[in-house]
Amino acid sequence: MRHRIDVNSDMGESFGVYRYGADEQLMPYISSANVACGFHGGDPSVMRRTVQLAKRYGVHVGAHVGFPDKLGFGRRYISVSPEEARDYTVYQMGALDAVLRLEGMALNHLKFHGALYMMALTDYTLSAVILKEVAELYPHLKIYTIANSETAKAASHYGLVPVSEYFVDRPYYADTGVKMFGWTVEETGNPRQMAQRVLSLVTHGEFIGADGQKISLAADTVCIHSDTPDASAIARILRETLRDAEIAVGS
Repeated sequence: MRHRIDVNSDMGESFGVYRYGADEQLMPYISSANVACGFHGGDPSVMRRTVQLAKRYGVHVGAHVGFPDKLGFGRRYISVSPEEARDYTVYQMGALDAVLRLEGMALNHLKFHGALYMMALTDYTLSAVILKEVAELYPHLKIYTIANSETAKAASHYGLVPVSEYFVDRPYYADTGVKMFGWTVEETGNPRQMAQRVLSLVTHGEFIGADGQKISLAADTVCIHSDTPDASAIARILRETLRDAEIAVGS
């Protein structure tokens, strides 16, 4: 039985006059924040405010990098070369790193966003070209991804630390894995059902998926998306469930 789990959330995705996600409500319940760096969401001022909010609550910060696609929120699959994706990543990480340094903080991890996350999972070359250069800049960085993915393999190859991720607010199926886009509330269930799945995962390494089948999965961190309906309630109930089971939350 595990006694500690990291809880992460995608944050800082508002920009200009547009407000997106329940960042302020979620921050007290998480241990790691994946902060948008201006491509799929976010802007310089939002980035700084999100970092300051994370600092206030003692939350570790990672770069959440995606395609330059605010219209599609980074969830549209775009045909780019691995080298272009590498340059997108380094550019975004550099922006967030500068803000973190000004706040006396260090970059904790890297997590791809949306379509880039999904593409990298199955494309070793794409992951490797990006992470080779990331490792030169941040040799001990954590890489949040799905266990045994091509991203995880590339991270390990370059001496980075792969952190296996489970998505609290997404449905899983025994034959196809996580359904990241196009899911319904009927598939995910309510916050207490989500929390119970996490508890089962943390304590037994398995849970019951949306198809009623048992799924075994490795996870070092669990993600709650800040734009999921009732995200703050999901986070609060999850923390209460873990606390009652004497499982600590921490990066």
